[in-house]
Formats: sequence, C-alpha cells, structure tokens
Amino acid sequence: MSELITAELVDLDLSAATKDAAARSLAERMVAAHRVTDLDGFLADVAAREAQMPTGLDGGIGIPHCRSEHVSAPTLAFGRSAPGIDFGAADGPADLIFLIAAPAGADDDHLTILSGLARRLMDPEFTAALRAGDDPGTVAALIRGEEPAPEPEATTPIPAAEEAAPAGDDAPFRIVAVTSCPTGIAHTYMAAESLTAAGLAEGVEVTVETQGSAGFSKLDPAVIARADAVIWAHDVEVREKARFGGKPLVDVGVKAGINRPAELIAEARRKAERGEIASVPQSGDGPESGADGGSGAEGAHFGVRLRTYLMSGVSYMVPFVAAGGLLIALSFAIGGYEIVDAKSVADHFVWGQLDSWAALLNQIGSAAFGFLVPVLAGYIAYGMADRPALVPGFVGGAIALTVDAGFLGGLVAGLLAGAVVMAIQRVPVHATLRGIMPVLVIPLIASAVVGFLMFIVVGKPIAALQSALTDWLNGLSGSNAVILGVVLGLMMCFDMGGPLNKVAYAFAVGGLADPTDGSLKVMAAVMAAGMVPPLAMALATTVRKKLFTKTERENGRAAWVLGASFITEGAIPFAAADPLRVIPSVMAGGAVTGALSMAFGCTLRAPHGGIFVVPLIGEPFLYLLAIAAGTLVATALVVLLKGARRTVTAPAPEAGAEVTGSRVGVSA
Repeated sequence: MSELITAELVDLDLSAATKDAAARSLAERMVAAHRVTDLDGFLADVAAREAQMPTGLDGGIGIPHCRSEHVSAPTLAFGRSAPGIDFGAADGPADLIFLIAAPAGADDDHLTILSGLARRLMDPEFTAALRAGDDPGTVAALIRGEEPAPEPEATTPIPAAEEAAPAGDDAPFRIVAVTSCPTGIAHTYMAAESLTAAGLAEGVEVTVETQGSAGFSKLDPAVIARADAVIWAHDVEVREKARFGGKPLVDVGVKAGINRPAELIAEARRKAERGEIASVPQSGDGPESGADGGSGAEGAHFGVRLRTYLMSGVSYMVPFVAAGGLLIALSFAIGGYEIVDAKSVADHFVWGQLDSWAALLNQIGSAAFGFLVPVLAGYIAYGMADRPALVPGFVGGAIALTVDAGFLGGLVAGLLAGAVVMAIQRVPVHATLRGIMPVLVIPLIASAVVGFLMFIVVGKPIAALQSALTDWLNGLSGSNAVILGVVLGLMMCFDMGGPLNKVAYAFAVGGLADPTDGSLKVMAAVMAAGMVPPLAMALATTVRKKLFTKTERENGRAAWVLGASFITEGAIPFAAADPLRVIPSVMAGGAVTGALSMAFGCTLRAPHGGIFVVPLIGEPFLYLLAIAAGTLVATALVVLLKGARRTVTAPAPEAGAEVTGSRVGVSA
C-alpha cells in the first residue's frame, strides 16, 4: 500500500467541524500531493456518493469514498478528530476519518488493497492503534501494513465455529451471504468481515460472496445448496439472485451487515425454524430498496420503513400513470374533452374518423388508469412482504375503487395487505405445508382478511375522507391555493427526486384518478415546480460560467433538456456539490412557480411531459410565465450566494491545473 498513503496525507489534528469540511481538508492534501486534479469536481463526486448513503460506521469511523475522473492515482487520506464529526452513524460522531479516492478506471490490484483496509477497520486492535499514534509517518506505515499494531495486554479469543457449535453430532447452521455497496470499495468488504466474525462467535458457518469492484467470484453452487439460510447485505442489485431461491432470506442494507451481524444471523435462524421460504425474483424484479439499502428495509426505524413501502408502490404506479395519463391527454388534444362520452371503440370504430382514434386513445388510457390504485396497493404490500402479498394487495386496491375510497384507500389497502401477510408468515407451520404457504394459503387467508377490512371496517370512512379532500381541492381559491402551491413547490425542489418530491408527485397524480378542477391545478403546480431546479442550474451555468467547475458547466448543458422534460433529478449533481447554496435557491424558485401556477388557475391532465404537453395545459402562457419566474428567482439566488462565497475564497482551479499546497477555499 506504499503508493496509497504517505505522512503528508495524514492529519492527526483534524479541525473540521462538519463532514463536508473534513472531506475538503483531506482532499486538499490529495491536491497538494498531485493525486487529485480538480478539488471541487472531486468533492462533488464525494458528496454524490455520500448522498446515496451516509458513510459513518459504528465504532467512531467515517469512510467517505468515491470513484472520480478527477483522481489521478488511488489515494487514501486519514484524519483524526478529537471532538468527532457526524458522518451519520447510529452510535454518534466519528473520530477516525478515511477519505478514499479511486480513479474512475481503477485497477483491481489497488481496489483489492483498499478492500483489505476496509476489512482491517473491523479489527478493534487496529483502530485502537490509530487512536494512539502520535506521528503521521508511523500512522501512515500502520495503515499501509508496514507497522504492526501493538499487542493487547489480554484478549479473549473468538471461538472457532466448531468450538462454539452446540454439543452433539449435528452439522453447524450454514449461511451464505452476499455483500455489496454502490462503489464496491469499502462497505462491501467490511460487511463481509463483520458477518464472518459474527458467524465464528455464534458457531454458525458463514460463507460470503463479495460483489465489489475488486472482483466478483460466485459462490460454489454446492455451498449454496447446503446452506440453511441466505443473508443479503447490499445497496445495489444482487447479481444472479435466482441462485438463492427456495431458502429463508434476510434482505437488508450493507450497513446493517456491518453494524449488527449477530442480529441478522439470529433472524436467519428464526426464519429457517419457521420454514419461511423466500420467492427470489430475477434481477430488477424485486421490491424497492429499503431504508438500509436493501430490499427488505429490515431493522430500520418504522417511519423509514413506512416511507420505503409507500415509495415502492408509487414507483410501480408511476408508469401506469404516465402511460395512461399521456394517452388521455393526447386524446383530448385530438378530440376535445367531450371524447370521454364516446361509445366504446369495441362496438363503434371508424378507421377514417379522427374522433374514433381519439376515443381509442382515451379508452386505452382510461384502462391503464384503472390499474392505478390496485397497482399502488399491490406493490406497497409487495414491498412489505414480497410476492405472497401481491394478491391481497391488488384485491384490496380493487375494493378501494369499488367503495369509492380512491387513492387513499389504495394506500391503506396496501399497508393492510402487507401487515396481514407479514403476520401470517410469523406463524410456525408444519413442514408439509411450507411449500403451499406462499402460493395458496397466504394469498387465500390474506385476501379474505383484507377484503373484510376494506368492505366492512375501513372502506367507507376512507371514502368519506377522500370525498372531503376532493371537495377541499375544488374549493381552493385565492390565498389558500397560493399557499398550497408554495408548499408543493418547496417539496418538489427540496430533495429533487427523493421522498418529499415523490410524496408531492404522488399526491398530484392521485388526483388524476378522479380528476376535478382542483386536482388538475395541483398537477400543474407540481410539474411546473419540478422543472425549476434543472432549468435554474442550466441558466446559472450559462450566465455565470466562472462560478462553476468545468464538469458542472457540462452538466448544465444537459440540464436544459432534463428540466424541459420535467426530470428534476437533473439538478442533483449541483446540489450534491454545494447543497447549502443550491437547495435553498431552487426551493425558493419552486415555491414562486407553484404559487403563481395556482394563482393563475393553470390546469394539467398529463402527469408528465414538461414543455412537450404545454398544448394540453389550461392557461399555457401563464404557466410558462410561472416557470420562467421561478427559474429566474432560483438562478439569481444561486448566483448571488455562489458569488458571495467567491469574494472570500480563492477561485478553484480548472481540471488539470497545477495546484500548490495552499488552501484553495473553504466551503460553508
């Protein structure tokens, strides 16, 4: 590891107070060592990785890392902070901070070395030696592996699996595990090490497949076949997941594998004892990523899990909304709004009549929209309890439509279906019934229970609430409508594709299932505000190029198209690089746009499309004026804030420019 870290890359008195400042301080040492060519560009990549998942680990460790085109050679910088810095770990601040920089095309040898460091971080003797070191050169040598950690005075050896195994001739409980993280540099291997060590302590045989950047060696099929259970600790899609089908599965994020491996092993044993057999889908066919990063979101806080379940349903619902809504909107453009009263095209269709084609599009779109609530409910349930919950979820969603409970009824039905299935799965059953449980018994019982609850208990009250909400939207006028527009605009622009953004969007598209004048105004305000962040950043990079890095200016050109297409995520690279200036600016612009759209009475029947569906918008010129006003406000604010920073810090160098060891600037 001699090329990765030197004494100059070690700071034993790191004075930074925030994780952004810590990353900047350590990155400046990399710049001085000519390992990083563009400080701001590299920090933007670090921030983007941090936005995916906090990099703090239990035990006082922060390990920000990324791959970046601005890194010329694999590099590691280390800082030690006496007060500690919050990197998002559950047990508090980190005092040991490792900044790992890997080139975009880093070779496997260097990544293997970095993965070795990640494994050593799980060794308490190694971290204790780092805390005790008083010389940068000695600490660098220790990290490189050239300086052994001091021997502890007394230790209690971890028992080997065969020593800790229960008495008797029974074979040990066997688990196969997969660990992976977005960059495949650190968390992947730390989770593997943690699970293996916990298995030794528990007398469990744990075999781990690390799907990281240093390589992907598949487990022997015979090892998988012998396994009693499976653990996935992952933040990216597990590769070739069908290999693990037919076994009890614990599905969590990679940090859960690092921080609580013993709990995961215990959960795997409990599932095996209950006979729970997971239905493992092919890649891309599983529930949405959970709060811990994995599909299951197991162990996360209830509020986080609830958000994950709802976002799972929304993500599967959106394609139905987009396809159906755009088809309906196109039918209105061709045949007018009265086309909804046309006869069924199955009985009456004239090839040469434009109205017949408009009616065809309208009825296809309406059919797609008819799936909106059942799909929402079905996939909320699926996100909670996997495939056995699909049937009761869809049934509950269909009943929600029958009793006029609408979008809110679909939300409740999905949560009920998932909860009922999860409860049934916890009931121990005889081995002879395990094979038919997910296919017959669970869908049968859960559908009956959810149907009873939706028809008899909760359906009518939810329908009354849905009706009240519809009446409230229809009655919005004046200041009330403007205030709602401000709130929706702020939500759309705060996390740009994240949970708050999706909540606002789901609220809007839910109203399209039974459109009213109020719900159409909400849809218009949501889409208008969602276009502001990328458009504002595109304009800012055009009018004040010197405030942005070369990479940001290139992203700005793409942001024009993304913003015009209502893809709010086009502003994420800018927000990740400078969140304290970009996010408040675009939120202000989104609030202005949402307020003006509601004040102007603009309406929209299409759930997506950006400027390409302007002909379908009520008051289109005022709508464009609202978007332009919000974009100008956001642009002016971000230019003002970035310009103010520029006056108190030296300008950042362009990519490839020679940088001395002096400080380049401190980000707030």
